[in-house]
Amino acid sequence: LYFHFQEITSLLSLYGGQFSSQQEIRVNSPFWILNIPSEEMARGLMKRTVCAKSIFELWGHGRSAGELYASLKNYPMDKMLPYLQPDSTYKVRIHTFNKTLTQAQKIKKIDALEFLPFSGKVNLKNPEHIFWILEDYGMDPNNVPEEPLDLYFGRWIADGQRELIESYSVKKRHFIGNTSMDACLSFIMANHGRVKPNDIVYDPFVGTGGLLISSAHFGAYVCGTDIDYNTIHGLGKASRKNQKWRGPDENIRANLRQYGLERYYLDALVSDSSRPIWRKGMLFDAIITDPPYGIREATRRTGSPKESVKSSEGSTENHIFISSSYHLSDIFFDLLKFAAEYLVMGGRLVYWLPIYRPEYTEEIIPRHPCLKLISNCEQMLSSHTSRRLITMEKVKEFKDQDQNSYLLDGQYMPYRGHNSFREKYFSGVTKRIAKEEKDNQK
Repeated sequence: LYFHFQEITSLLSLYGGQFSSQQEIRVNSPFWILNIPSEEMARGLMKRTVCAKSIFELWGHGRSAGELYASLKNYPMDKMLPYLQPDSTYKVRIHTFNKTLTQAQKIKKIDALEFLPFSGKVNLKNPEHIFWILEDYGMDPNNVPEEPLDLYFGRWIADGQRELIESYSVKKRHFIGNTSMDACLSFIMANHGRVKPNDIVYDPFVGTGGLLISSAHFGAYVCGTDIDYNTIHGLGKASRKNQKWRGPDENIRANLRQYGLERYYLDALVSDSSRPIWRKGMLFDAIITDPPYGIREATRRTGSPKESVKSSEGSTENHIFISSSYHLSDIFFDLLKFAAEYLVMGGRLVYWLPIYRPEYTEEIIPRHPCLKLISNCEQMLSSHTSRRLITMEKVKEFKDQDQNSYLLDGQYMPYRGHNSFREKYFSGVTKRIAKEEKDNQK
């Protein structure tokens, strides 16, 4: 639910709205009451969200049927009447969360609203106006109350974009890799990044371009870089089952073409994210990425056999591809430093941070003086590991003294714990396999 809350919060801020403190209290409920200034803003919100199912104009709310009816009788008649005219058509529907009602029970609840001044005709197939009764029976399927905890009645305004999850499913995608991002999470990331039409969005670990697709869908121009030549050019072994080699047209451009988004594709380049290739200046409205964790994709960087850490900064020499260690902590610090320098003011960085849960504290979230932490949402990977979707916003102009500011930070050492994530991840896998084998022998 925290993903839902942060997605809606980001979209509200994109359209000029916000949550009130009262609304935040109800974040664990499947039904939220929002203060949205206009129906136009509500429709704009629903054109973007993949987390929210529908939005309604609330006419009444109560903790019992009696309270709901009293609330409806107090709703201003002048706000009701435009949707209850004699020449209009309507229907009333009912949705219950965590409980299933019989058709007879539903009809009884709908008939109890006969005191409302409906004067139009009922049309079940294609009505002008749709009204909903929404009932909340709590979140615990093992403890469902007899009566609902909350009841709502309202006029339906718009549905969210949940169909995007299916239409952009990775299963149907032309070009995929070992770590292609789930379509739902891709759209959530674009929404956290407040991507809007004509933005320029960049992914420094672009892979097969899954994160570019969601941003392009919202009208942004997209580009990316990756160290893997084969992935950028669609060469080598395929990741899809029953397919040995990638086809000649399996590439990022073909993915965007598949969804009619090719016009938003700028390019993808073979490049090492630790050595930015871009000219100085604020170039990107959002940086949305999923760095490698060293589990299914290697963490590597380019280098030359003789180079040292000091000489690598600002060097223009050609580097050959050799196996060079690239610690997770360095990946994230390079990413934050890059975002601080190349994001526009108010631009957002959205990325995934792998976490070993027994050792997690908020202090291990990388920081930068130019970036403000906006949200931190957890997705479980296993009993002992998870990844956190981190959203940061550029709030301060980048200066040369910010280049290595984290090195002066006394909290730098805790961040180094990310470097052992791979070992901790596989130690947990090994323990689980050993336990399963032991249980099977009993």
